Amino acid sequence: MRGSRGWGRAQRIVLVIGLGLALSGLGRYLVSLGRPSSVSFGWFAYAPLNSTTAAAVRHVGLRPWARLLIWLALIAVWTLASVRILRPPATGQPE
Repeated sequence: MRGSRGWGRAQRIVLVIGLGLALSGLGRYLVSLGRPSSVSFGWFAYAPLNSTTAAAVRHVGLRPWARLLIWLALIAVWTLASVRILRPPATGQPE
């Protein structure tokens, strides 16, 4: 990130926090893909009138291992970008 070298430390910290929030929003979106909005919240069936159980709706959306891989990849991207952004400027190297 050549452009962030002239920024102060506080500005770079704000950039890292903003990047983390953006990646968090992206992660929530990616993890919710394939899940109907009616299952995300509230009732999906009324117990007295319906024989559908909660176990029948259990495998909606991504598998747990796929969600884990998405979050691990996003955390790795955030960590690597944060290290690069917050790295102290190299002295003695011409730009």
